[in-house]
Amino acid sequence: MFNTARREVARFLTGYDIYLTPTTARPNLPLGCLDANDPTLDAHGWYSKIFDYAPFTALFNATGNPAISLPLAESERGWPIGVQFVGRYGDEATLLQLAANLEMAMPWADRRPPIYAA
Repeated sequence: MFNTARREVARFLTGYDIYLTPTTARPNLPLGCLDANDPTLDAHGWYSKIFDYAPFTALFNATGNPAISLPLAESERGWPIGVQFVGRYGDEATLLQLAANLEMAMPWADRRPPIYAA
């Protein structure tokens, strides 16, 4: 099943230089909200909870396509909002070049929310 998915995604992405998605489906969650040890969740409950929050990254984790999440926006609270860029199979270079160019154009190293851990 994974091999079929890998081949189909690789074939789809040959028509694009970069595929763009959100990193998550919703803004940041409070620390501890996605607790894999939550005793109220069985395996299906945990699966549903994590994939409801982050449905965009799993496909590329499973297929091995290079992907990168960059903090290109901020919420009203000053929290980073990630944008995921996905490259063609084996084409990490394009993603790294894109990330370097975006960081130069929109530096994020000094952005900090009002409360953060250093």
